[in-house]
Amino acid sequence: MKVLLLDGYNLLYRARSGFMKGDNPIVFNFFRSLRPLIEKFKPDVAYFVLEGKPKARLAQDANYKAQRVYHDRDDFNRQRNEIIRIITEQFPITVARHEDYECDDVIMNLATIRHSSDDSVIVSSDTDFIQVLQNDCNVRLYNPIKKKFVEAPAFDYVSWKALRGDAADNIPGFPGIGDKTADKLMNSPTMLKEFLAKDENQNLFNHNVAMIRVHDMTKDLETIQETTSSFCHEDLREKFTEYKFFAMTNDTSWKKFVDTFDCLV
Repeated sequence: MKVLLLDGYNLLYRARSGFMKGDNPIVFNFFRSLRPLIEKFKPDVAYFVLEGKPKARLAQDANYKAQRVYHDRDDFNRQRNEIIRIITEQFPITVARHEDYECDDVIMNLATIRHSSDDSVIVSSDTDFIQVLQNDCNVRLYNPIKKKFVEAPAFDYVSWKALRGDAADNIPGFPGIGDKTADKLMNSPTMLKEFLAKDENQNLFNHNVAMIRVHDMTKDLETIQETTSSFCHEDLREKFTEYKFFAMTNDTSWKKFVDTFDCLV
């Protein structure tokens, strides 16, 4: 079985760029970019995974992601909610979320546990997913911005990222260690061992590894909240016409749109 796992918020934020005319440009951008992904991978099952609260990571470090500043100058919040509502109510895509785990954790556990014997593709530009490529599983990672599959490095990605930190998640790295120095340490076990021989270095390294590594959801996998609807394409066309998405709702484009998502019905 072919499984497609969509990083929901990653795709939602990506839709904020590009065409920005009309009252619902983010909604238009999102669905215009969604159809090519379904067409490209032709999955039997597709998930649209949303964020929960990173309960365990916040318990370990209250500053996790605390530096992030959000704005709604482009009416993003309303359009985000509308996109989620449309997918939940009118698309044959499973909307999944666990209130106590981040999207990354849910996606990687779905891929490696529930769909361990299936061919899975994760769609996201988030590099944290690289760690799943280094497991013994049938998972590929597709970057929708670069439009290509991501290759895993030869060294352990989690350890590499623990050395350099992750500014996006407010995980501090080591002073003076960037990509090149992290590469050098990971490619030299002796140098890495010497570097971590200092207690303060080992402690920060262990902290970062725990914050970056995917959480095991084996016991919680069945408590993921999931909703799947039938493909209500007639109602959907009416809604898109109301929104003046004429580039998608003309007869030729709409037939292509419907045919694409029929693979999931």
